[in-house]
Amino acid sequence: MKRFALIAALLAATGAMAQQKAQSGPGAILRGLDKVNGQTVDVEMRNGETTAIFGLDVALGDCRYPAENPTGDAFAYLTIWEKGKSDELFDGWMIATSPALNALDHARYDVWVIRCMTPSAD
Repeated sequence: MKRFALIAALLAATGAMAQQKAQSGPGAILRGLDKVNGQTVDVEMRNGETTAIFGLDVALGDCRYPAENPTGDAFAYLTIWEKGKSDELFDGWMIATSPALNALDHARYDVWVIRCMTPSAD
């Protein structure tokens, strides 16, 4: 029983140390890929903005980054749907360093996060 309590206390302390403070940036840089012709495009978006990337409409809700390391990673909340349609293809957080972890599933287009806009990187 004591061993279980010790392990639980160590895991709780490790989890608390692993958490980082996140800061919201004013927007994000996204990259779109048309898989048919190989064309890519980088798009700068502000939070709350919706823009077209190839045949998709993309809405950026928020972009967050570690406060201690602004260039370390980016977490963007995106909603993506095809132009002229109302069904969402993607709605959730995308992580710049792990785009396949929660990715857009589309036959022709890919969209992923490059980085958040930050005061030092704008």
